[in-house]
Amino acid sequence: MRLLVGGIIFSLGFLPSLAQAQKQVSDYQVSAMVEALRLAAPKTDTINDGLYSAWQVKPETLKSWSKYCLKKEVTPTQFENNPTLARQVVSCIMRRELNNQYSAHQNNEIAAVRGVACWWMTGNYTGCKNGFTGAYVQKVVGYYQQQRSKPVSNTSQVKS
Repeated sequence: MRLLVGGIIFSLGFLPSLAQAQKQVSDYQVSAMVEALRLAAPKTDTINDGLYSAWQVKPETLKSWSKYCLKKEVTPTQFENNPTLARQVVSCIMRRELNNQYSAHQNNEIAAVRGVACWWMTGNYTGCKNGFTGAYVQKVVGYYQQQRSKPVSNTSQVKS
């Protein structure tokens, strides 16, 4: 009996750390990240620049993301012409990436945002401290913090 009680107490001691390791980002955090990426998207001022939607997504990237999120491919034209669809796909991917980066950075929100912003621009989670990519990551972090400082409203949350 003593061993059983000891095992239960020992197990319960791990529950808070397991719960923290399993932390999922909130809809509000995803929405803030999605909006930060939209606001920070490079403005090319070229009509046919090969990038689509307000998030400036490459067609080959869109193909895999839409398969992952929607279980079907969408065309760049569909993505470009349907802001709701574009936001849905980007939100889905941001939820995945933010959750991964939260785990990688022991739930450090800004470190996770930096990692995701770097990944968004380069395909890598690190290496964006200087130059153009460093400035871009800083811009995303700034926009993210602005979005996170806004009051939470039910209409601003994005469901994925």
